[in-house]
Amino acid sequence: MPADERTLLIVEDDRPFRERLARAMETRGFSVTTAESVAQGVARARETPPAYAVVDLKLEDGNGLDVVETLHTVRPDSRVVVLTGFGNIATAVAAVKYGAIDYLPKPADADDILSALMAPPGSKPKPPENPMSADRVRWEHIQRVYELCGHNVSETARRLNMHRRTLQRILAKRSPR
Repeated sequence: MPADERTLLIVEDDRPFRERLARAMETRGFSVTTAESVAQGVARARETPPAYAVVDLKLEDGNGLDVVETLHTVRPDSRVVVLTGFGNIATAVAAVKYGAIDYLPKPADADDILSALMAPPGSKPKPPENPMSADRVRWEHIQRVYELCGHNVSETARRLNMHRRTLQRILAKRSPR
């Protein structure tokens, strides 16, 4: 990939975040194209394959990994970072298998994303300065099981061996920090 080519595709369904990130990356020297859905992301990736991409994992019309897969089909050397608010090991592994170079939890700022995009191949990321709290890890696990059960509260409660009403209270709250 030529060193001067700094084309970036941002696929994100959260409009304010997408626009803020696009402006921030433009000030850092990228030529930015945006998309708000899997369909738009795939179309833009095929029209003009970017050198770099930032793709949200969960989009309203599907899975962002479809965009990552398309990017690596049309341009194998593209460097893709996957963002998600619902991080877990299984989706991180899947993202890497599809060709992502990094996987960042939301909220990620432009500097974190830029560092991930520009990291030399094979470099090891620094350990997180603020690791997840035990409450956050528990919440993430509950969310993953809830998702695997098709958002069925009763089945999730059974699998987690917890009372259904307790689970409903946990699901109704915001995620812990």
